Amino acid sequence: MELEFFCEPGTDLKWFDYWRSFCHNFLLSIGLKDENLRLRDHDPEELCFYSKATTDFEFLFPFGWGELWGVADRTDYDLTQHQTVSGQDLTYYDQEKNEHYIPYVIEPSLGVERTVLSVLVDAYDEQVVGQDKKGNDDVRTVMHLHPALAPFKCAILPLSKKEILTGPAMELYNELSKDFMCDYDETGSIGKRYRREDEIGTPFCITFDFNTVGTETDEADHCVTIRERDSMEQVRIPISEVKAYIAERIKF
Repeated sequence: MELEFFCEPGTDLKWFDYWRSFCHNFLLSIGLKDENLRLRDHDPEELCFYSKATTDFEFLFPFGWGELWGVADRTDYDLTQHQTVSGQDLTYYDQEKNEHYIPYVIEPSLGVERTVLSVLVDAYDEQVVGQDKKGNDDVRTVMHLHPALAPFKCAILPLSKKEILTGPAMELYNELSKDFMCDYDETGSIGKRYRREDEIGTPFCITFDFNTVGTETDEADHCVTIRERDSMEQVRIPISEVKAYIAERIKF
């Protein structure tokens, strides 16, 4: 994907620095680790004849460094060539300065597929979270995807398959699905379900238990437990606050 940003001659290096920083910050904001990024400025002899400055953004893939993004100050070359070949006047009239000029172009150019790959590479993790009964490492596979990029924003997990839990759990699933991509899983132990959601990068798991709906001896508290993927910390909040809680934490 490419973007051509037009600017006044003489301001191009300022805007080049702006887009260089903007692109760098964007990559960090979607979850890439800064230690796996490097910005390589082209040497003067490496620059295209029409370029005043170019920076390659490179990522450390498992197979080595590879380019993700390029940002180039292409001066007025692009529009000058279009004007020459088409015969159309492509000058811009600056009313404040009362002058015509051909705009300079700053061009960020992004490789979409390789950026997706870099996100997956940096998100993937295998964490030792304890030991099993045989003394072997208990390894949690997790995708630390930014919540905005996660396929599912949350998963609804009733603690039991009993209708007393699955009914209200499905009601919340249907309600949240109006605003977010949600998963629903009632199969297996709650620990195994957490792990399945970790593997696909779901940032929040919402568990319905018998305290939520009440029992013969205890009144319902109408709350659910929300477990956060990366820290594995859990909070208990009222069902009525779940939508706002998720929305606040997945916004980008």
